[in-house]
Amino acid sequence: MAFAKGIPLDSAAILSTVLEGILYGFSVLMFIGTIWALTYKLHMRDVNRPITAVAVLLLALSTAHMVVDIIRTEEGLVQYRDTFPGGPEAFFAEIARKTFVIKNAIFVLQTLLGDGVVIYRCYVVWQTVWVIILPSMLWFSVAVTGVYSIYSFSRTTSISGNVFSHATRQWISAFYALTLATNLLGSGLLAYRIWKIERTVANTRTTKMTTTSILRVIMDAAIVYSIALLCTLIGSVCSNNGSLVMIDVLMPIISIAFYMVIIRIAIGKKNLSHVLTVRGGSTSEMDRGNLRHYAMKPSQVHISEFTPNDDASMYRNGNLGRPSTGVSVKGTTCEV
Repeated sequence: MAFAKGIPLDSAAILSTVLEGILYGFSVLMFIGTIWALTYKLHMRDVNRPITAVAVLLLALSTAHMVVDIIRTEEGLVQYRDTFPGGPEAFFAEIARKTFVIKNAIFVLQTLLGDGVVIYRCYVVWQTVWVIILPSMLWFSVAVTGVYSIYSFSRTTSISGNVFSHATRQWISAFYALTLATNLLGSGLLAYRIWKIERTVANTRTTKMTTTSILRVIMDAAIVYSIALLCTLIGSVCSNNGSLVMIDVLMPIISIAFYMVIIRIAIGKKNLSHVLTVRGGSTSEMDRGNLRHYAMKPSQVHISEFTPNDDASMYRNGNLGRPSTGVSVKGTTCEV
């Protein structure tokens, strides 16, 4: 059984390119905001380089996918419109073409990168490898199904109106289902941990407001991405050409979901740093120095409780979860 329902393949190509272009432009603006949030008023040694590298890589993959998508659309609707047997719809049904294989390979890389970031955030916040065992197994399953799907594309011969064979569609559906499960599980574990930390330090009003906003933006990003994945999965299972549109739309959505979390954390850190400065009189000089050190880090939220009986302490510096030393303020650091 092959894709034969929904809008025509040439119409799907136009629609997907337009929608992807709109979202891509929005993701570029958010990328600029992310880089600003990660580097503003910071020395080069204080910039969170791994997170910055991920942000740049996401933009590079999105850009490459956008370029290949435009090339494929131009080939089908202009270059080979009158010469390809069967016309534009037959052209877009030919999934063994290099442009189709390349754009889907880029999509698989983007998906693996986005899911990997979610899993890594879980590890940093939980500080135990046991929590990420199942998400990591799902991530490897996503990689296997994605690679096999790309291989199937390159070996498939299509005719007009048919896009995927039955076997290929099964692998694609498995890829989206596993990706959805990985995203939901990783985001759920991350949100639960932040919620638990919030309850631990619930007596600090400013901390509660900060963690609540961070938790909300993490869940918003997960919901947006999950809804898009679910629509793609449903379209794939139902053999609907609309899923081809969603595949292209997912590319910038992955980047947007990542950028919105980083930007919101940066805003929360700025507000929290201001509050800690105002309340600095209740801590020692060494404590204030450590708090200023934490406030400079680009991808963490430092939740402090100024009471001597707080046992929920978890200290890490800004270098993505490495243990810090010399910190005397009781508190919790959530790096997401």
